[in-house]
Amino acid sequence: MTTIPTIGGGAPAIPAQVTLLQPGDMAFSLAVGAIAFLLTLLIGRPIVNILIDRRIGKKIREEEPEAHNVKSGTPTMGGLMIFLTVGLITVPFNLVGKLSILLPLGTIVSCGLLGGIDDLMNIVGGTRSGMQARFKFAWLLIIAIIAAVVLHFYLQSQRIFIPFVGSFPIGLWYLPVAVLAIMGTAHAVNLTDGLDTLAGSNAAVAFAAYAIIAFLQGQVFLVTFCFTVCGAILGFLWFNAHPAEVFMGDTGSLALGATLATVALMTGQWLLLPVIGAVFVAEAASVILQVAYFKLTGGKRIFRMSPLHYHFRLGGWSETQVTTRFWLFGIVCALIGVSLALSIP
Repeated sequence: MTTIPTIGGGAPAIPAQVTLLQPGDMAFSLAVGAIAFLLTLLIGRPIVNILIDRRIGKKIREEEPEAHNVKSGTPTMGGLMIFLTVGLITVPFNLVGKLSILLPLGTIVSCGLLGGIDDLMNIVGGTRSGMQARFKFAWLLIIAIIAAVVLHFYLQSQRIFIPFVGSFPIGLWYLPVAVLAIMGTAHAVNLTDGLDTLAGSNAAVAFAAYAIIAFLQGQVFLVTFCFTVCGAILGFLWFNAHPAEVFMGDTGSLALGATLATVALMTGQWLLLPVIGAVFVAEAASVILQVAYFKLTGGKRIFRMSPLHYHFRLGGWSETQVTTRFWLFGIVCALIGVSLALSIP
């Protein structure tokens, strides 16, 4: 296969359009994604049963819509089946001779474990209301800093790719950008995880979009990883379909968000992350705007409730209407993001 020259296995050194595509590479990655889906289905049912037996159920916050009270006690930590599948598939299919894959793999596992601890501290019947925010923030910051250092100094990622303009080195400024992208996306996906299938369906679309971008840039190992994650998410959605048998919890949302940003940074197309992940951006922005406006006006609100999906729920949309329409919007934004990735001179 003719590939784009890369530096340290990281982002492409020249534009993606000169890559000669090989259908066999994509066929392999898609097949691995299908295997990930089937494996998640296989391990998913035992995981759900264990969570039920251990009574690891979700607490519903008082500020959530009253209609969501029926969800109280639904098993959480379903994200376990996602990052377990990704690990089990990546080691035999995508690890040998591809040490760069350890970065996204390490990110999804470490953030999954962090989220899992938080979920365990926030279960129905528990004495706590989750991990302290500053403690969770500190650990996520450490993971993000490690990832940023690996990206910049080992993978030599240091450029910004601007659609229709070109790419430019940004030097050490890359480090805070990478940390902000990883932490911001992790929190944004976490905020989106409030309705059945909402976070998972949009995360699957975003990973698929970056799989296409990585393929066009010759990063076949990253293509395989993205479709592995995508397949695992689709397997999880089998159990998360409304009415959900299990929620992904912070175990899944923090892991998927941080890993999505890491993948975006590895392709060099991190500037397109707010486009491809527009649903996540809108959800996070709605919370920020709501809180800021509430404080500035002494109690007034922009939205009926934030994050944004609750605004539409209280406006009369059913849960499936919200999730389906947000998912459709996410697909369109992903298409735009991929097209912009192809527009770099």
